[in-house]
Amino acid sequence: MAKVAFIGLGIMGYPMAGHLAKRGGHQVTVYNRTAARADKWVDQHDGRAAPTPREAAEGADFVFSCVGNDDDLRSVIYGDDGALAGMHGGATLVDNTTASATVAREIYAAAKAKGAGFLDAPISGGQAGAENGQLTVMVGGDRDVFEAARPVIDCYAKMVGLMGPSGAGQLTKMVNQICIAGLVQGLSEGIHFARHAGLDVADVIGVICKGAAQSWQMENRWKTMNAGEFNHGFAVDWMRKDLAISLAEARRNGAKLPVAALVDQFYAEVQAMGGSRWDTSSLIARLERD
Repeated sequence: MAKVAFIGLGIMGYPMAGHLAKRGGHQVTVYNRTAARADKWVDQHDGRAAPTPREAAEGADFVFSCVGNDDDLRSVIYGDDGALAGMHGGATLVDNTTASATVAREIYAAAKAKGAGFLDAPISGGQAGAENGQLTVMVGGDRDVFEAARPVIDCYAKMVGLMGPSGAGQLTKMVNQICIAGLVQGLSEGIHFARHAGLDVADVIGVICKGAAQSWQMENRWKTMNAGEFNHGFAVDWMRKDLAISLAEARRNGAKLPVAALVDQFYAEVQAMGGSRWDTSSLIARLERD
């Protein structure tokens, strides 16, 4: 059993922290910007709530964070009340936020200067994956730090991989989001085309999901997409944030992302339709609109 802090109890972080407590048996202290949510977590999982990230991190062997973006991450890591101020040398900070590789490398250097470890460890699998403890975790950092942290990360994961040095986890998550963007747009167009061709969508998917077109998105989202239901997870606003990170990194490294850039604009149209909080499969809605 380890002493663990978890900072950020959003849709993903709340169940992840729960798995650390219940599945892992770790002693967990939580911090959330909205204190009532932290209190609710404690009522459900025991553990303890702290009023600041620093106080949550004090005495912890592992400090986990899962917040919104680079700025949110800096706000809970740095400063007198930030997690780094409370961490002891030898502790490890594991960040599950989807953020830039730049901020990952920055925090890695700050942690190292303090004698602490840092892993950028963004996640994939959505709300259902978090609730079921079946997330994929893409990690950047030093191998010895990774090996020490892996048994703890395993509490909420089905797949954990070290992708390279600091920043490599975030870069891998960018690849993940680039691939998803194209897949969801292709699935949207396929369902839309099948309808216009007079085909039974269920029959079509039942056949093609057994062939080369098969994907997780197809198997898990076609029914709700066909029904126009878009309340099943990762929101359009967050996908646009992730694609913006990917496109900015591509401008730095010279990669060409024409499909990702186009799909990002399609998501902007979904936002304009009032779909900011719809899940990412809502790309089909812009094709089906009158």
